[in-house]
Amino acid sequence: MSERKKVHEGRNIKRFREMLGLKQEALAWEMGEEWNQKRVSLLEQKESIDEAILKQVAEVLKVPVEAIQNFDDEMAIAYFNTFNDNSANQGAIGNNYDSTLTFNPMEKWIEALEEIKQLHAQLLGEKDEKIALYERMLKERG
Repeated sequence: MSERKKVHEGRNIKRFREMLGLKQEALAWEMGEEWNQKRVSLLEQKESIDEAILKQVAEVLKVPVEAIQNFDDEMAIAYFNTFNDNSANQGAIGNNYDSTLTFNPMEKWIEALEEIKQLHAQLLGEKDEKIALYERMLKERG
């Protein structure tokens, strides 16, 4: 039985953060008052992360906790290689069977990430608008 390789949760947080185009400062801001860039940097260096913090980060990044806990480059590459190898071998069933893929799973993954980036950018824009509105309201009061 093969032993499962330990996943580096901090490195996975960094991967998802970078895929979303977020800087450490932005993640810290989203995490709350007690967070800063240095704390996010230290978090990303940890192999294992406390469940409560992991849940909070997953909510901010809008990914399942399991994605952070289970994402492994080698497994992802092996999965896609196996998927492609198997789809090529299925053509032996019959001459009329078309074994070519009509889509590339990796492209779909990248498209989904791009959509997440756009939605996140939109949310950040809305946040900036709210901050500007609150600042104007405070100036009018003061």
